[in-house]
Amino acid sequence: MKDCNCIFCKIANGEIPSATLYEDDEFRVILDLNPAAKGHSLILPKEHYANLFEIPEDVLGRAAAVAKKVSGKLFTALHATGLNLVQNNGRSAGQTVFHFHLHMIPRYDDDNVKVGWVPGSLTEQDAKEIVSYFK
Repeated sequence: MKDCNCIFCKIANGEIPSATLYEDDEFRVILDLNPAAKGHSLILPKEHYANLFEIPEDVLGRAAAVAKKVSGKLFTALHATGLNLVQNNGRSAGQTVFHFHLHMIPRYDDDNVKVGWVPGSLTEQDAKEIVSYFK
């Protein structure tokens, strides 16, 4: 299903022009208009899924295969020295467009791109609590 009000649905389905790197029946990969680094791209499913929790596992697996294929070409062509795959879910995680997408960000030595967090520490109490949810 597509969402007629979703900008990424429109881009993924060719209704809005984009710098397309790859396309198949299920996905379009485009250059991000606000790149963190040269070659920053987005993998967009053509069907609408708001986030990781809505996308079917088989489609998610195929998105990962597209990421492997396209990011490998980007990595080689742009002489990148690293790569981040980023996927945000919810406003508090930085999601601004509520259509599942994967960011592929080629990385370069001394590029000053910040993707990360300040490491904390896992308390024994938190570990026990969180592990208990999976038993």
